[in-house]
Amino acid sequence: MITAGCDVGSLTSKAVIIRDGRIIGSAIIRSSSRPEISAQKVMDEALEKAKISQSGVEYCVGTGYGRDNIPFVDQARSEIACHARGAVWLAPATKTIIDIGGQDCKAIRLDKNGRVEKFLTNDKCAAGTGRFLEVMAKLLGVSVDDLGKMSKKSREPVTLASTCTVWAQADVIQYINSGIPVEDVGAGVNNAMAGRVATLANAVHAQREVAMTGGVAKNAGVVRSLEKLIGHKVTIIRKADPQLAGAIGAAVLASDVKEGRA
Repeated sequence: MITAGCDVGSLTSKAVIIRDGRIIGSAIIRSSSRPEISAQKVMDEALEKAKISQSGVEYCVGTGYGRDNIPFVDQARSEIACHARGAVWLAPATKTIIDIGGQDCKAIRLDKNGRVEKFLTNDKCAAGTGRFLEVMAKLLGVSVDDLGKMSKKSREPVTLASTCTVWAQADVIQYINSGIPVEDVGAGVNNAMAGRVATLANAVHAQREVAMTGGVAKNAGVVRSLEKLIGHKVTIIRKADPQLAGAIGAAVLASDVKEGRA
């Protein structure tokens, strides 16, 4: 049985192909202004890697902010449902999921059966999202990947007066102009991000095991700072790229439908 998941987000689009419980193809691309085009492009890339045609996919579930504009899906599901299912597939002991997307951040707590028990979303402000890190990395003249490594090199991380993206930019510029080492400023950015996310995680009463999904899960500086703030170790997902979690969850939910479990 072959199923697929397509997650069209504000910054990136992801697609995953699963055959009999194993990922056989996946892709991540930058999203365009047209969700339907992003969806088709990323799905084509995943299908090419899986060496199958779209007609070979028995069921496809779409998710992400662009889910209602994906023409080839059989069903659209919420990001909460897909990230919860994907996180448990990647790390079965997961009880709390923290997902940091391009335009929002989600904290999800699961019950003992892996079902969503409580969740909160921050989608009103760029702070605590992937966009926040992109803006700050650009100001510092580094890649988003390099920003995550700065916390390890920092000796005296700065403190940002506000997590508001606009005001934080002013802080970063002032620190740079004052000659503060860029590693200390970058570490301060990572800590500010973690602080914003921790507020959501603590509000849903995060429980072990905690897993992070989304691209920011690959930012070691944010992860380490978040662990201190919520009092729990964050599981490092190694089974697949954590940025694929929503698409993986969508593909697994597609398998559930085909097998009569949903």
